[in-house]
Amino acid sequence: MGSHPYPIREIALQAGVSEATVDRVLNDRGGVRASTARTVRQAIVDLDRQRSQVRLSGRTFMVDVVMQAPDRFSSAVRAALEAVLPSLRPAVIRSRFHFRETGPVGELVAALDRIARRGSQGILLKAPDIPEVNEAVQRLEARGIPVVTLVTDLPSSRRLAYVGIDDRAAGATAAYLVHQWLGDGPGDVLTTLSRGFFRNEEEREMGFRSTLRALAPDRTLVEIDDTDGLDATMHDLALAALKEHPGIRAVYSIGGGNNAIVTAFDDLGLDRPVFIAHDLDGDNTRLLREGRLSAVLHHDLRQDMRRACQLVMQAHKALPGSPRSIPSAVQVITPYNMPAVTVPGA
Repeated sequence: MGSHPYPIREIALQAGVSEATVDRVLNDRGGVRASTARTVRQAIVDLDRQRSQVRLSGRTFMVDVVMQAPDRFSSAVRAALEAVLPSLRPAVIRSRFHFRETGPVGELVAALDRIARRGSQGILLKAPDIPEVNEAVQRLEARGIPVVTLVTDLPSSRRLAYVGIDDRAAGATAAYLVHQWLGDGPGDVLTTLSRGFFRNEEEREMGFRSTLRALAPDRTLVEIDDTDGLDATMHDLALAALKEHPGIRAVYSIGGGNNAIVTAFDDLGLDRPVFIAHDLDGDNTRLLREGRLSAVLHHDLRQDMRRACQLVMQAHKALPGSPRSIPSAVQVITPYNMPAVTVPGA
C-alpha cells in the first residue's frame, strides 16, 4: 500500500481489527480476507478525510455510525458528521462507518454485536424498528455503549435519545402542501415508502394520511412499499401504480427513489405532479432545481450530527446535562429558498 502518516495502532482502532491484521495488510503478507483488507484500506481513507479536523489533544470518543439507507443518504450523513467535527473541539470525535443499503436483518444485528464485543464510546444508528434490533440495542446498553437513534427512532429500545424531526408533523405538513397545491381539483395521491418497519416512515405516513383525510376526505391514496428507497426497485412499482391509477396528480415520497418516480411519469407522458419529498440529498437538490420537485421537507443534518455527538459526550459525563430527545425543526424548501450549503453531489 502507499505511504501514510498513521501508526498501525491508530489504523487498527479506526478499522476495528487487530494491529497484526493491519500489519499483514500493509505489508501484503496475505492471510487476510478481502473484505477485511478493504476495511483496513477504508480506515486509512477515513483517517485522511478526518486528519484536518482531528486534534490529538482533548478527550477522544470513537463513535460507530451504523445505517441501513440508500447510499445517497449515507453519504450525506458522513459528510455532515465530518463537517461538524471542528465545532466539537477540544473533544475529538473519531468515526467508523457501517453502511448498507439493504439486506437481511441478521447481518445488521451481527454488525451491532461485533461492535459490542470490540467496544465503542457510542453508536449512531438508523435501523428498522423490529424486535431483533431492539434486543441488540439492549445488549449494547448492557455493555455501557450508548446508542443514539438517527432519523428514525426505536422508542421501545434502550436507546439513549433520538435525533431527527417530528415525523408525524412532517407528514401532516406534506398533506397540507399537497392540499394547497391541488385545491379543489381532482387527483389521486401517491405515497411511497422504503420499508414499513422504519418508524420514521410509518409516522410520516400516519401524519400525512390523517391530515389529508381531514382536509380532503374524497381523495384516493395509492401506496407503494418495500422499495428500499432505491431507484432500481422504485421504477417498475411506480410505473405499475401510474398505469393502474392514471388519475394520480400528487406524490408524497416518504422513502426516496425520486429519480425513478420522475422517470415513470415521463415514460407514460403524464403531466408533472405536485411532488413533496424529504431531505436535500444530491438527487433531490438537482430535481428541485430542475422543477421536478415542488418542495422538499428538510432539516439541518449537520445540526443533527452535532447534537448526536453531544449526546454521546453527555452519556460519558464529558458535557453537562442529561441526554434527551429534541425534535429538529422542519423547513419547507423550494427552488427559491435553498440553503447556500447542500450535500456533495448537489
